[in-house]
Amino acid sequence: MTGGGRESEGGEEEVRGARRIPGPRGAADDLDLASVPLPPLPPPGGTAPDEAVPEQARPASASGDAPESDAGEPEADLGPAPAAEAWPAPGPGPETADGTPEPPAPDPLVSSAPVVLPHQVLKALLGAWALSACSAEETAAVEDHLTGCAPCADEALRLRDAVGLLHTDGSLDLDPTLRTRVLDGCFGRRPARIPVPEWAAPYDAETARLDALLRDIGDSEWHAPVRLQWFEEERRVSRRTTVAGVIGHLMAVDGLLSAALGLDDPLDGGKAPLDPTERTETYWSATRRPPTRAVREPWRAQSHELIRTASFAGRNVAETSVSYGAFALPLQDAALDRAFECWVHGGDIADAVDYPYPAPSAAHLHRMIDLAARMLPAALAGRRSAGLAGPAKDLVAAGAPGRSLHLEIEGHGGGDWYIALDSPAAVGAPERAVAQVALDGVEFCRLVAGHISPVEAAAGQEGDREAIRDVLFAAASLSRL
Repeated sequence: MTGGGRESEGGEEEVRGARRIPGPRGAADDLDLASVPLPPLPPPGGTAPDEAVPEQARPASASGDAPESDAGEPEADLGPAPAAEAWPAPGPGPETADGTPEPPAPDPLVSSAPVVLPHQVLKALLGAWALSACSAEETAAVEDHLTGCAPCADEALRLRDAVGLLHTDGSLDLDPTLRTRVLDGCFGRRPARIPVPEWAAPYDAETARLDALLRDIGDSEWHAPVRLQWFEEERRVSRRTTVAGVIGHLMAVDGLLSAALGLDDPLDGGKAPLDPTERTETYWSATRRPPTRAVREPWRAQSHELIRTASFAGRNVAETSVSYGAFALPLQDAALDRAFECWVHGGDIADAVDYPYPAPSAAHLHRMIDLAARMLPAALAGRRSAGLAGPAKDLVAAGAPGRSLHLEIEGHGGGDWYIALDSPAAVGAPERAVAQVALDGVEFCRLVAGHISPVEAAAGQEGDREAIRDVLFAAASLSRL
């Protein structure tokens, strides 16, 4: 008999163990069990822990007797099959409509094949892949595709770089060295017919940076209050003005360089004082109305004219003396001094309008620190003459090495300088060093600008305490309005 209960022609030669006569079933159950495919068996070696193997009972014969064996002898009545009895060997599987065997069901324990996607789909997924928004299967498919498709790999790299720009934790302001690098690249391809002198480059860069800041602020911010600070003798002095007032101050003091080059002084050249503080007070008092953003154009035009004139004048103009009233500087040092003032007051303006303003490039900052270090022996001698510094302890001939302080500037624009302590004509030398001071480059410039006191300067100190104090206070005395 077949599984459907029909009599076959070779009943005695059937496979051993097959059902011969269907057992009784309930009236509601009209499903032919023999036509239903059996569930797949678990792989050899054990079954799944949570699934029991279904049991296939042997139906009784129509007469209630046990089915006969292949030898024709009745089998012993063993009752219900025990739970541990295995399934009988499966017969031929179900057939399809055309009579061919139906393929076996896939083993659920075998993992499916990797996702295979066409090129256009993988290309469309590159954006989601760059944002890490793909599923695990899609990510694996995309990365496998990138190893063999150069155009998609290039596009993936560009998208990953673009994703990095979406982060907002970085500063959106331009790199302060960008202008210099762009100009260097341009001049490398086509050198300027008349280049800007190297000694004027810091002034050119700092005026351009400050002008970029001024271009970004609104009309109302030109009247934002700014407090200028400097040191006089042993105390800190401050003056309150506005953003426009600071630009007027820079323009008035830059007039000293204009006069030295034969250009028009923004003040009356014949009657204007030479002292920077007096020039500023004269300019402020002569202004009938509070200065506004209109002061930007004449200040920028003046700085452009200074750089242009210095470039056309040649090398000899670098040594032209620029008088500050109580002292004088060669033009190359005066331009470096004006670059330092432009940076310091640019920081004052940036603080007033809540604008980021980084330090100058390392090369320009190093030159500013070098100028301050070269001015320290004269400043120290002036304080000693005023009774504000300790007496000289070891006078030597001019040009000879004398007692020195090792000034170690760390970080941005750093270096080592040896400051002569007893005479401005002496030469600082490592073998005569009696003290050492270590300062950060920007911190030292803030001390020289009068923005922090010598006591507040976070300095590493070693050696002669009196020499250290005298040099730090001399550095603060270099500041002025």
